[in-house]
Amino acid sequence: MESVPTEQVAAFRRFNRYFTRRIGVLNDHYLGQDRPLGEARLLFEIAGHPGGAVSLRELRTRLGLDAGYLSRMTRTLEAQGMVRLSAHPDDNRLRMVELTPAGRVEVQEQNRRADALATGVLAGLGPSERRRLTEAMATAQRLLRLAAVTVERVDGHAPDARACLDAYAADLDTRFPEGFGRSDLVAPQEVSGDAGAFFVACEEGRPVGCGALRRLDADAGEIRHVWVHPDARRLGLARRLLAALEAESLGRGWTLVRLGTHAVLTEAQAMYRSCGYTEIPAYADHVYAHHWFEKRLASPGS
Repeated sequence: MESVPTEQVAAFRRFNRYFTRRIGVLNDHYLGQDRPLGEARLLFEIAGHPGGAVSLRELRTRLGLDAGYLSRMTRTLEAQGMVRLSAHPDDNRLRMVELTPAGRVEVQEQNRRADALATGVLAGLGPSERRRLTEAMATAQRLLRLAAVTVERVDGHAPDARACLDAYAADLDTRFPEGFGRSDLVAPQEVSGDAGAFFVACEEGRPVGCGALRRLDADAGEIRHVWVHPDARRLGLARRLLAALEAESLGRGWTLVRLGTHAVLTEAQAMYRSCGYTEIPAYADHVYAHHWFEKRLASPGS
């Protein structure tokens, strides 16, 4: 992992201390209600689930909470009449939680107070300053999300790899005028072991992107199926996946990488060009490729 300058670490911590104090996170009566931030946030997350009831497993993953801590908070809220616990209708081992009418009333009041707090903070700024602040917060959120995403190499047969390719195929089937046939997907053995590699990006335990690399010849690799879930786009994740594939290729001694992309994927073409790829004549017979690119890789520091 790349080292981070101490002044950047200090600036990050300084902002955290100021912001948490400014919005009252340190107070056991968050937003003036009779509960700490952890319980208030848990109620908010349950309220935001579209199905009404949500599993404790999903909440644990989404909030990054220890199972025991989440269980204790849930029991406290249940004793206060804020939530109702039940078993999943199809799996008795899976515990579900939903708000009671009293819980919904409290979340409505929580939202009203949170809006008032945010309004009070922003009211001290002029219109242009508020715009700059909200834009800066959007940038910070985007970069923090990107920092939290993991990109790991997995076997081509792994469930996450196949799930990503399924989503990739479904996405392209709606975007390509001619549709997309799954027969064009790489086979697991093409992107496993000595033949190649498959990378999966995960956010909060959920696969949100992928990229494949397979051998073309002794010195060249081919990049395939670089894809990011619509919910995770515009974070810079595609570039991160591309960098991982290039590093993997270089590590295998494949100093040249090539790829093909469809004419409608203009954003992909722009990314490849900005990342140092040069457009070349077709080098293979890929039915969905109209633009072809290659890049000569160099070792870091060379």
